[in-house]
Amino acid sequence: MARPPPPLLLGLLLLRLLLQLAAAGRPCGPTGLSRDTVLGRLGANITLTCQDKVPANATVLWQVEEQGSAGGWARRLAEGSMLLLRRLRYEDSGRYSCSVGSHLLRSLRLLVAAPPCLAEPPETPQVSCYRRSHDKDILCEWPQQERPSPGTRAMLWVKRRFVAENGTEQRCRYFSKARKFSCRVKVPPGTDDTKHLVVSTCVSNSAGGSAGKDKIITLSGVLKPDPPINVTVEALEKAPQRLRVNWSYPSSWDPRFYWLRFQVRYRPEPAPAFMEVDQVTTTWLDIHDAWHGTRHVVQVRAKDEFGHGAWSEWSQEAVGTPWTDPRDLTSEMEPFSSQLPMEDGTYGVTLPPELFGEDHANSAGGSVMEPSTHPVASPYAFLVTGGSLLLGIALFVGIVVRYRQMWWTNEQERTKPEGEGQHMLVPLGLPLPTLNDTPLLSHSSPSAPGMLHITHSDYSSSGQ
Repeated sequence: MARPPPPLLLGLLLLRLLLQLAAAGRPCGPTGLSRDTVLGRLGANITLTCQDKVPANATVLWQVEEQGSAGGWARRLAEGSMLLLRRLRYEDSGRYSCSVGSHLLRSLRLLVAAPPCLAEPPETPQVSCYRRSHDKDILCEWPQQERPSPGTRAMLWVKRRFVAENGTEQRCRYFSKARKFSCRVKVPPGTDDTKHLVVSTCVSNSAGGSAGKDKIITLSGVLKPDPPINVTVEALEKAPQRLRVNWSYPSSWDPRFYWLRFQVRYRPEPAPAFMEVDQVTTTWLDIHDAWHGTRHVVQVRAKDEFGHGAWSEWSQEAVGTPWTDPRDLTSEMEPFSSQLPMEDGTYGVTLPPELFGEDHANSAGGSVMEPSTHPVASPYAFLVTGGSLLLGIALFVGIVVRYRQMWWTNEQERTKPEGEGQHMLVPLGLPLPTLNDTPLLSHSSPSAPGMLHITHSDYSSSGQ
């Protein structure tokens, strides 16, 4: 026995059925031309007839209401019961009317199209929606590369998701220059920005109809601000690697209620890739790694402060060059300077070429003195070089003298005779010898080697 489906599955099936029923209520089939519509071929001639019977002695005036005109403004064409239009163009499409005085007799709508467009069904719309700020309407649009055939009708429906109700119907217009259909959807005040909405589209003509895929959106999810405006790049004084970028909020976004956060990208003109800075909450930014003396390209884009929606398009490019020291520019512009850097880091003086002009003696047939191309060295260089040389010589002499002293001392110690420098030991207890006594010197005993001992011998009374 099969188990019954769970309640959740039944609910999903019921919602799907309701959505299909709601979609079925939006027909998207071929559309026929109305009775007051006249179809004209591009490049051909056509004659418009006012009425079969025109009052006698009445002046019939033809007028055309141009496309895109507001307030029913019309342009006078000609007089007569019939109007001949030669070599039709796309711009000739419009509503033509004939009248006698203020009495309207007939109104016709002329559609001009090329023959291939008369039988081709419209392209399938690929719709995208966006909202320029929290208090603006929703704009939905989709591209159409080929010009729509006469009688083409584009419609858009917006309804709440999972709700069986009729959607809000909007008629869409085609803009030939931008080659796209555009629709404006009114947003009632107080609408919840997080509620899901279903957007459906349909484009139909006499050859058939094409329905686009339903798109689910939220009011906060389709936020897309306009690009920032008034982007400028300024150099900061005495900062050769910094640039100050300033910009303003777009006029469609009111910063009193919601803010924007910005992203800045920049590059030096020789570099192909941009460097980006995110999470900028102010309307200015200082760039600290700019290339010295190089022009930079800067662009800014914006997004809702809470991250809802998408980034805006990038702003127009702004350019700027970091600050440059005027002395650097002067040194580049003047070919003759008073000082030139030398290899040792010092500066030498060069004289201007005016000082090397011909004097009176040379003009009388003497030789012309050529200007020297070698700069005169500064006296400080000679002082430093001479002092270093003298210090080196003194150090060398000191080392040689010290070495000779050490060598002389070693030689003296090596040539001394054996025993020289040893002291004689005299016993303190013996009397000093007299003149009659003859001292006998003997070498030290083995018990005291290296010592001399004085001994005395007795002389006989006989005078030996």
